Formats: sequence, C-alpha cells, structure tokens
Amino acid sequence: MKNKLIHLLERALNTRGKKLTKTDEYMFFSPFVSHYKPKLQVNIESQKWHCWISNQGGHSLYSLFKKINADGIYFNELKDIVFVPTDRNQVESKVIVSLPREYQSLSSPSKSLFYKHAINFLNHRGLNEIDIKKYKMGFCDNGVYQNRIIVPSYDDNGLLNYFVGRSFMGDNMKYKNPNVSRDIIPFDYFIAWKYPIVLCEGVFDAISIRTNAIPMLSKKPPRSLLQKIFEKKVKTIYIALDDDAKKDAYRLSEFFRDFGIDTKVVNLPKDKDPNDLGFDKMTDLIDNTISSSFSDMIQARLYG
Repeated sequence: MKNKLIHLLERALNTRGKKLTKTDEYMFFSPFVSHYKPKLQVNIESQKWHCWISNQGGHSLYSLFKKINADGIYFNELKDIVFVPTDRNQVESKVIVSLPREYQSLSSPSKSLFYKHAINFLNHRGLNEIDIKKYKMGFCDNGVYQNRIIVPSYDDNGLLNYFVGRSFMGDNMKYKNPNVSRDIIPFDYFIAWKYPIVLCEGVFDAISIRTNAIPMLSKKPPRSLLQKIFEKKVKTIYIALDDDAKKDAYRLSEFFRDFGIDTKVVNLPKDKDPNDLGFDKMTDLIDNTISSSFSDMIQARLYG
C-alpha cells in the first residue's frame, strides 16, 4: 500500500521521492518553488506534508493534490489507497497538556520533606531562585511524577504546551515526560524571534544559557520549531549541542545555511554540556563563535 502511495506521489508531483532516515518520511522537489534540493517533505503514514521553502503545508494528501491542481485520475487513485476527507474544513484534534495534579511550585517554601532535595538539586546544577521563578519550576513528592522536578514549557500565548519531569533522587529513569506530541516549540514564551536564537538539547541547557535559548528535547528540531524559524525569518542561529553530537550540529548547520541563515556551531569541551559550563562560560563561548564555513560543511559530511 505504501509503495502504491509513493508511486502515485511521484507521478502527481512529476519527481522521484527520496526516503529519509525517519520512518515514512520522503522528500520531493517542491511544485511550489524552484530549488536545487528536494524541499517538499511528506509523511506517507500520517499524510502530513510541508514545503520548507514556500512554507505551505497540510494534514492530508487530498489537500496537497488540491493545492497543485492534480489531475482527476490522481484523486481517484488516492481514494482507492487512503481515506480522503469529505469535509474540507476538517479540524485536527489536539491533546491538551496539563501539569501533574501533584505539582507544587518551588517558588515558595514547602513543608514537603523533598522540597529541600529539589532545591539542592537545582542549585547544584547552577540554577537559582530567579531561574526557578522565571520558568515556574515545581516538583512532585507523590504520584506518577514522584520525586521529580517539573519544568513547564509555554507557547507564545502563555499556554502550557509541554513539561519535563526530571528525577532529583537518583532514579534509574532520569526523565519521565507526558505522553503527548513533542512537535512543539519549547520555551516559546521567552523567545524574541527578531534576535539570534540558540538551539540546544535539554531544558537545563537552555535555562543555563538564558538568552533566547530553545531546548529541542533531542538532537534535532521538531517540525513546529523549523516552521517558526522560517516564518519569523530568523537571521542567525547558534547550535550548542553536546560534544558527542557534533555530526548532528554540523548537519543542522548545513541545513540552515541552505536557507541563507547565518549559522554558528558552538564547540563545547569534551563531556560537557551547556548546563555543566554555566551561564558565564557559555556566554564567552557563544560570543567567540564564528559563522559556519565551507570547511564546516565538509566536516558535516565527514561526520555523517
């Protein structure tokens, strides 16, 4: 079935598809703009598609075919392969995120026996009272997120879009996060998009960097983050990934450079992350980081 769908897309778009390492993701040359690289990304399982140049996208292949005014024969084939919505105004359901009901704020003293343990954990990581208040950090001393620091994330409207639960009592499972999509922009509420941004891995890394830092929650940016970077026409991006993720940093740098974005890879010391280094050292590193060069692009290919 998937092969039929790929073949149909190739004929409708008049271009061969290139499979990505991520399951069910394919790249095609965009029918909306002229670019020397395939920039139309399609997930043949979810049917979501997005053109990274024109910023057009949708949640069904039906909408893609409508956009390109595909021949009726392709619509008929599509109906035989996948479900085609009859409601053109189909609304995607969205999971609402909420903090654990056991959540307690760390901004004010608590009688809980674990309050001091949580505060000491954060202090040991170089975070202070201002950081705790700014990011509305809390903790749970019982429930599913027992003995975990809770670090909420809010979107640009100040609405909760995710949270991270980090153990502060030495549990084998360091992180326990909500079972919701990570396709969000972490800490969006604090980002000034007209200024340079810093992409890092974890929430504590971003909090330590402090200025316009976005934790990707992995070594690659989620789709929503990429989309907003292009929408806001971000001009400069610093990439501050751990030393063991150099190849990911250089690949990401090359990706952004293709779109004319000034990209700078911050070289961190071995076995150190931004949170280990702290605000002062990270500020020095970022200030002394130069734009990625052609040799960096070569390194990206060598590391890859």
